[in-house]
Amino acid sequence: MKVHLLVDFDKDWIKQLTAALDSDIELTYGKENDAVYESEVIISGLPKEEILKRNKKIHTLVIPWAGLPKQTRELMFQFPDIKIYNIHHNSIPTAETAFSMMLTVAKDIIPIDRNFRNFDWRPRYTDSNALTLSGKTALIIGYGAIGKLIGHFCNSIGMKVMATKRKADSTKDNIAEIYPPDKLHELLPKADVLFICAPLTLDTEALIGEKELAKLPDDAILINIARGLIVDEEALYNELKSGRIRAGLDVWYNYPEDKESRLNTKPSEYRFHELNNVVVTPHLAGHYNEIETMRIKELAKLLNKINNGEKIDTRVNPKIGY
Repeated sequence: MKVHLLVDFDKDWIKQLTAALDSDIELTYGKENDAVYESEVIISGLPKEEILKRNKKIHTLVIPWAGLPKQTRELMFQFPDIKIYNIHHNSIPTAETAFSMMLTVAKDIIPIDRNFRNFDWRPRYTDSNALTLSGKTALIIGYGAIGKLIGHFCNSIGMKVMATKRKADSTKDNIAEIYPPDKLHELLPKADVLFICAPLTLDTEALIGEKELAKLPDDAILINIARGLIVDEEALYNELKSGRIRAGLDVWYNYPEDKESRLNTKPSEYRFHELNNVVVTPHLAGHYNEIETMRIKELAKLLNKINNGEKIDTRVNPKIGY
């Protein structure tokens, strides 16, 4: 099987990937390389239309991360015979970050830490804003690889877990009570913590707006490690500014356009960064020091399965967006 890599990885990374592949897989790489027109599988999150049109041998597109970029989704409607797969190498760190965000927000750690750096001991001698999570209820929107891990972590500290899933095999597993998405409005008033783990699709864009946020109990915590646009930006800011709920936000509404702008790009037109009831991070929930090693491992496993005609559970459906 001929595989062509269109993503810029260094030569050592490519060497490690090659070593992990079946011996009968031929891996080539480079954006300006004729080999791309001879490949059966291409690895790219943003393939060019010209390549897909010129190369009639391509049967598979592999996206070397989780998710389906909007422009790729729209492009792939022109090529319905090409299978699309992605990998979930960052599920564990993303779930860990979501869980740690919940704890950080609940225990009011960031403002306490900030003040204590100025030797302010007053929080120890005043009424606490910290919340106890054991015995509370977590609602997970999007019960996939990340959502299940978050549910497991929540269970471990004595939380009840509910989840919504578009295609549920059952109404319950050993972690959560599972509901269809149309039950969301009934579940929100029971959610002490709301985790957003769903992919961004036409169905999930602006899924959580003013009405949905108003249904959350007082002092509820919203954690978003999925995509910013799933939660209405203005409605979320207004609800947080009121102080009624809390949040941990890793995903945003505005991103740097180039390397130079990474130093000073506002993630939102609203001033989330000024609120003490919010923990903010720059879309790095899935980052960790061994991420590329795990990416290579999962990518090689996927390519070997494709090569051997094995069953794969990470196929992407452009019609539903994941």
